[in-house]
Amino acid sequence: SGIGAGIGAGLTISGAGLGIGLVGWAALSGIASQPEAAGKIQVNMIVMAALVEGVAIISLLVICYALVGKVPG
Repeated sequence: SGIGAGIGAGLTISGAGLGIGLVGWAALSGIASQPEAAGKIQVNMIVMAALVEGVAIISLLVICYALVGKVPG
């Protein structure tokens, strides 16, 4: 259970880091190709990064609950 939680936490963090990195890369590519749309792209980038981070936090909470036995299964 502890080893699985550790692996799950590592995958969650690395997945969130990869997702936020891809969001940032796509935003920078969009701004480079259309500088006049930089404001709209930045707002959408921040929203998407927040959603990715939110999913990572929820996943870590599920792992923590699994460690203390509050999630059945």
